[in-house]
Amino acid sequence: MEEKKQQPVLEPLGSAKEVEQAIEAILYAAGYPVRFDKLAEVLGVGVKDVKTMVRDLQKKFGEDETYHGIQLLVYPSTCQLATKEKYAPYIREALGIRRGGNLSASSMEVLAVVAYNQPVTRSFVDLVRGVDSSYAVNSLLDKGLIEAAGRLDAPGRPMLYVTTDKFLRVFGINSLDELPATEALSVAAQAEQLNMNAEIGENAESAEKTEEEAPVEPKEYAEAIDAEETDVIFENGAEPLPAEAETAAEEEPESDGSEKIAAELPPEEEPE
Repeated sequence: MEEKKQQPVLEPLGSAKEVEQAIEAILYAAGYPVRFDKLAEVLGVGVKDVKTMVRDLQKKFGEDETYHGIQLLVYPSTCQLATKEKYAPYIREALGIRRGGNLSASSMEVLAVVAYNQPVTRSFVDLVRGVDSSYAVNSLLDKGLIEAAGRLDAPGRPMLYVTTDKFLRVFGINSLDELPATEALSVAAQAEQLNMNAEIGENAESAEKTEEEAPVEPKEYAEAIDAEETDVIFENGAEPLPAEAETAAEEEPESDGSEKIAAELPPEEEPE
């Protein structure tokens, strides 16, 4: 299905080259990431065409022979003109810009948890880190490195957080796919295991409590045979042998058949 072009706010430009120049002018004047759909709406072209033109401009700014001191950063839904990193010291010195402070260790931990597992709730971050993360989350929100992206459909409807395009720009990557693989931050599995262990513990406690509260069903027992055995209980209705039979069985020696053979032989004659 062919993409519909946006209705232009202004009169459409005459050629693709003019559109590219307009994109460059808008990004230069903005100084912050601009959405592709906004550019398409203003310039009266399709979003797909805008993305194609932006990537072409990105290649032109990246060519060494052009000697540009700026670069075009492209993100999934936005793009931005920015200075090249190697000229940052000269820019700060010329404009009297003080170097910004580095992120604290706690903020870096929270940012890593969000980046590798987004969208996440603050309680998830707390669970992974093992401490309260309210201050670090608010700090990252103020710096624009993370943002709210809706609410989780759960009791209390906690806020969900994701990283922003500024996060990508600050760390010099174009998408989350470029994040380095790491085993140390398979935190989703760790948190899931913690939740599972907690749930298993709760179920075990519940089962023990239920077992303690449940009434014990009486087993079927046979009545004692006589007064001498009133202190003996036989389970499952098994009847014991009568006392006489037990006594006889204890006193009577086992026979090996020699008595029967002796009885069948004739009596021996006594010598005269």
